[in-house]
Amino acid sequence: MTENNVLLKVKDLRVKFPLFGGVFQKRIAEVKAVDGVSFDVTKGETLGIVGESGCGKSTVGKALINVLKITAPEVETSGQVLLERNGNFVDLLPLTRKEINPYRSDIQMIFQDPFSSLNPRMLVGEIIREPLDIHTKLTPQEKKEKIGWLLDKVGLSPEQATRYPHEFSGGQRQRIGIARALATNPRLIIADEPVSALDVSIQAQVINLMMDLQEEFGLSFIFIAHDLTVVEHISSRIGVMYLGNLVEIGDADAVYKTSKHPYTRSLLSAVPLPEPKLKDKKERIVLQGDVPSPLSKPSGCGFRTRCFMVKPECANLTPKLEDKGNGQLVACPYV
Repeated sequence: MTENNVLLKVKDLRVKFPLFGGVFQKRIAEVKAVDGVSFDVTKGETLGIVGESGCGKSTVGKALINVLKITAPEVETSGQVLLERNGNFVDLLPLTRKEINPYRSDIQMIFQDPFSSLNPRMLVGEIIREPLDIHTKLTPQEKKEKIGWLLDKVGLSPEQATRYPHEFSGGQRQRIGIARALATNPRLIIADEPVSALDVSIQAQVINLMMDLQEEFGLSFIFIAHDLTVVEHISSRIGVMYLGNLVEIGDADAVYKTSKHPYTRSLLSAVPLPEPKLKDKKERIVLQGDVPSPLSKPSGCGFRTRCFMVKPECANLTPKLEDKGNGQLVACPYV
């Protein structure tokens, strides 16, 4: 990975949601949804982010495009989200809604639920035209032509621009969401579990469409999901999150075949095998206990309460991502 090839740098990203209670609604606690996450995204690659539900992976995606302040004004974010533009890096995190608007054309998002991410009162053509109205100076005729071109690119017909979202299936709606994300010619698309709400047969179609579009337009993806097989198929690199932290990150093949962190190993051991009766199948690693609450994270290593390699020192040591060979960064000093 060279400095000239980096599109996005995330440094020590932290996201806290304060909790209020009592008669006077005083601040009584805080949820550390993201607790010091750092990674880079290079041009043309797909970085997959995986982990259990509630680990903070979707919050990372929303923090990168700075929409958390709109949905939760009391949220507290810190760190840096540096986007490369014209050879310089711009920190998106402290920007206001108005200040970040010129950069939104470079980063777009595909949302998890295709049934709620499209405005039911707008025609499909109007949904796709909205980012064109905001970020481009195309004429009405040019916009109409681009809408038809985008629908064709995602496997729909231009005539379907005059229909409403409820007239489409889940897979078709997700294609509309992809077309909307492509409208501004972005360089980076954040896909937040884009296929989890779809049937398995439709998932493959949407994944293959995204890979084809990446090859054609040179897109970079941050692909957030909990399905390890899907992530391994589409990703160049994989980052594994647990309780708001990255515990391992590296090339997809290396993470999938030679995982080092005990949490990654336990996740991969739970992946169903196509041939369950094979003798050389991996030994299943069953973790004890439940995921701790982000309200009261364990001291030291957040995974220590469930780790099968735990040592007394883990209660006081907060592990940092370190290179363990083959480009794999692992947050555990004992692997």
